[in-house]
Amino acid sequence: MDPRNTPGYRLHRSLTNLKRIETAGLDDADQERIEAARTLLQNVSLLSQPEHSGDAGTQIES
Repeated sequence: MDPRNTPGYRLHRSLTNLKRIETAGLDDADQERIEAARTLLQNVSLLSQPEHSGDAGTQIES
């Protein structure tokens, strides 16, 4: 199976691509959308990898 077809890989690539976007030239609404998407993907990443998030009972607030 191709490792690029795994959900973790796709999540990582999406987050990496969002981090590369230069937001300086964008309007405020687009900057907020990109920041919200980054935050959501980071939260999903933490939830999907509980062994890396420290305490298993920790909850992430949104």
